[in-house]
Amino acid sequence: MSDNIQIFHNPRCSKSRAAMELLTEKGIEADVVKYLETPPNRETIEQVLTLLNMQPRDLMRKGEAEYSDNNLSDESLTNDQLIDALVEFPKLLERPIVVANGKAAIGRPIENIIDIL
Repeated sequence: MSDNIQIFHNPRCSKSRAAMELLTEKGIEADVVKYLETPPNRETIEQVLTLLNMQPRDLMRKGEAEYSDNNLSDESLTNDQLIDALVEFPKLLERPIVVANGKAAIGRPIENIIDIL
């Protein structure tokens, strides 16, 4: 990942759009990663997890069909298996994720993003 500010963005998500508006209001030009069109690879997901200090399951949208259809609630799954699922099914990623200044935040609530800018 670059030193620039990055946002993992889904234009159909209201929280993601709100995060984009916040960055624009602050005059910040972020690298926009439309992660459903250009899914992050394993290395990127691992970096984001490290910056967020989270486990892979914490980064998953548990209400998505892909979560239940692939039995991702199974506690015996390893972190590697869960990361594989995030790579395969980017729709599972919580959003928006902003990476800035060597930190990352999920914009739920949006104030989380302000804290890392």
